Amino acid sequence: MNPRVKSVAPRDGYRLEITFTNGEIGIFDCNHLLSFGVFRALRDVAYFRRVRAEHGTVVWPDEQDICPDTLYQDSEKLPAPACAAPGSTPGR
Repeated sequence: MNPRVKSVAPRDGYRLEITFTNGEIGIFDCNHLLSFGVFRALRDVAYFRRVRAEHGTVVWPDEQDICPDTLYQDSEKLPAPACAAPGSTPGR
């Protein structure tokens, strides 16, 4: 089973920045959904920005949602933040 959505933040260009339960962060592009049925409402940027994480996926107020497996598999994963080398002291 793929990780589920822990948190989500709307980004410019109808993209979502998603933090998954395994700690990975991905960018999911919603542009391909904007002309499809219930997702047409997402073209309203103010409405798109009302996205929230709920029950392991992303949802909007009128109950549009996206399969969490799709979100994980189709998101562009961001590189992990660089960590300090073992034994190093931050700021030195």
